[in-house]
Amino acid sequence: MQTDPIADMLTRIRNAMRARHARVELPASKLKIEIARVLKEEGYISTYKIVDESKTRKALRVFLKYTPDKHSVITDLRRVSRPGSRRYVGATKIRGVVGGLGISILTTPRGVMTGRSARKERIGGELLCEVW
Repeated sequence: MQTDPIADMLTRIRNAMRARHARVELPASKLKIEIARVLKEEGYISTYKIVDESKTRKALRVFLKYTPDKHSVITDLRRVSRPGSRRYVGATKIRGVVGGLGISILTTPRGVMTGRSARKERIGGELLCEVW
């Protein structure tokens, strides 16, 4: 049984990126799809697709993005809030990632969004992960 599906998603992306794969497939969920949407909007992945494997299972296919000299756009991903240790932040406590070069992804009452947009809308939430 898998205890942390978000950490599994980030690890699969990290491993595929380091192996220079063009895409990675993982089990789909609403939260994972929203995280992929934020990564696409911020330019860290090229695109994503929801693929029906069978009638009961759906897969999320994430297409990774590379620079012209074959370096990954994503330097690293880090899970912040874990199932055993949740991390909630208020709007004023959301800090920049790597001096403003990365993004933090939060789940808020208004949906999944970046730390920058949550700060702008003055809402806090659970700090899921950081990407740079």
